[in-house]
Amino acid sequence: MKILIIKVSALGDIIHALPAAAYLQNHPDVTELHWLVEEPFAAFLAGQRALIDKIQLVNTKKWRQRGLTASLGGVWTTIRKLRREKYDLILDLQGNSKSGMFTRLSGAPRRFGFDAGEVREWPNILATNRRLTPAKTTTHIIDKNLFLAASAFPGGPPAPLQGPLRADAGLLKQAEEKLAASGKSKRPLVVFHYGTTWETKLWSVDAWIELARLLWESRKAAPLLTWGNEDELDAVRKIAAGSPAATIWPRGSLEKLMALLALADLVVGGDTGPVHIAAALGTPTVSLYRATDHRRNGPRGDKHACFQSTMECSPCLLKTCPRDERCRQTIRPQTILEAVLALLDQ
Repeated sequence: MKILIIKVSALGDIIHALPAAAYLQNHPDVTELHWLVEEPFAAFLAGQRALIDKIQLVNTKKWRQRGLTASLGGVWTTIRKLRREKYDLILDLQGNSKSGMFTRLSGAPRRFGFDAGEVREWPNILATNRRLTPAKTTTHIIDKNLFLAASAFPGGPPAPLQGPLRADAGLLKQAEEKLAASGKSKRPLVVFHYGTTWETKLWSVDAWIELARLLWESRKAAPLLTWGNEDELDAVRKIAAGSPAATIWPRGSLEKLMALLALADLVVGGDTGPVHIAAALGTPTVSLYRATDHRRNGPRGDKHACFQSTMECSPCLLKTCPRDERCRQTIRPQTILEAVLALLDQ
């Protein structure tokens, strides 16, 4: 059967869908697996040819910027491409109105998705004709995605806890050379990623500075600070200025960041794409959760440690909150350091 996964964004959500893709790719009834994704994430998926046979693209942000006519044209062009593929089955892992539109108009006779209690936007249920409800004990989004895949194709092989994901061999070599040239190849190599998409997912700059100080005092490990935009760069500059040995790593493509994360001994961050990338690559992680729930999103297994805010309202899913600073303070640098050291000792 020819199958299409619809998971168009965002980065962390795409990474959480990789185990479902691995399950389907190894199932004897699946002959071809395609993936519909937003264009900014295409290069990320393009390197995973062991999982995905063909990538179908949308660019809804660009369409909206160009106006209604461009949006309608982009949608219609995409739908025509999907219909020409004659998919046997669609797995809508996104669960919103946008993915529902492509699911419903794809022409596929079997369209699997979540029920009304699991979708992000209720119109999505109008697009599917197989609406499924995971067990109440199924909390992690990876397991929910796998539940949908296994419901469509039962009896497949076991799937990985996260990933699999592979960094490009050439970019790995470049990253190794760059680390050696900058004098940062000394082990352990610990990456701190400050940024996330929500204010309520961030940890305070002071906490990062304190963690960097404690890590230096305990292991003489100088963390590399990665960043993704100008606001994050401002923050990591403050962290570097207040830390004894932290270094800012130059921003590069997502694929170059993957290579660095694959070489790291450990990655520390919030509920953000680079942490999930690291876990999918097999790199140990320590991650922090406040507005979101580590039981749903956090990396799993004995190579990973997740810490949730102890506020009674966490996880709240709020993007802004008047108690934000107090919430940040519930996760202490000393606690994170202990987890970092324990994982490095493994």
